[in-house]
Amino acid sequence: MDLRKFSKVGTIIALAASLVACGGNKANEKAAEETATNNAAQTAQTETTGAATGGINVISREQGSGTRSAFTELTGVLVKEGDEEVDKTYEEAAVQSSTDAVLTTVQNDPQAIGYISLGSLNDTVKAVNVEGVVASADDIKNGSYKLARPFNVAYKADVDKKAKDLITFIMSDEGQKIVEEEGYVGDATGQAYTATDNDAHITIAGSTSVSPLMEKLAEAYKALNPNCQIDIQSNGSSAGMTAAMEGTAELGMASRELKDEEKAALEFTVIARDGIAVIVNKENPTEDLTMEQLRQIFTGEVTEWDAL
Repeated sequence: MDLRKFSKVGTIIALAASLVACGGNKANEKAAEETATNNAAQTAQTETTGAATGGINVISREQGSGTRSAFTELTGVLVKEGDEEVDKTYEEAAVQSSTDAVLTTVQNDPQAIGYISLGSLNDTVKAVNVEGVVASADDIKNGSYKLARPFNVAYKADVDKKAKDLITFIMSDEGQKIVEEEGYVGDATGQAYTATDNDAHITIAGSTSVSPLMEKLAEAYKALNPNCQIDIQSNGSSAGMTAAMEGTAELGMASRELKDEEKAALEFTVIARDGIAVIVNKENPTEDLTMEQLRQIFTGEVTEWDAL
């Protein structure tokens, strides 16, 4: 074989490949430029309007959730029709059965909006202001943040005094300090707690919103009363009230006001106050919503972000 011919052929092939690559690079560069232009236009539109665009994906909690009950009542999604209260939550809403599920869904969906306990808020999502007020413990305490609700622990009047001792700890300065450290609104009264060497087995059932706080409180209580066993079941506020009434749990947790029939059967203590944070995806430029806009969104009256 003539090596010179072989070399020439190789050079021609390499040159051709280079020209093809060059053409491909130019095509890629052109596509990149078009993408950048489109992105810039979309960003400019967002900056001009100050709001998101496209459809709104509503994320709600399940029936029986204390967070849903409080949110729908406060925003007017729950309406009175005759002698009945009717939940008008948008029928196309994606219903999630826990706080974590709402957080994950909103984190992964730029068009989503949901609501969670303020104490469960983290940096994976963005909380919007409501009526111009930041969702914070201070604004709940001074009454300016409107989406606020109580954390209740309910029990039968004749519940074992060893179970009530846990409530005594929760309402002490030590317990209320934990409440505030976890981002909720407490009510320290100068009452100190004295350990009782409690050896009870206490079952607590109810709200998935109250549960994270209760776990912290139970941990601190057991550090002072190491022989006490505490089981916490996160199954929703209504389930917690039922368990307390039926005696399958000594204490029931509710992240809402108790209903009339629950108040008739149970005693209760407000252990903390919590805000409900309205959350959107971190890419969503929306910063503030009114109570009326929240009602419109969560009833399905408004289904597009740019209609707000």
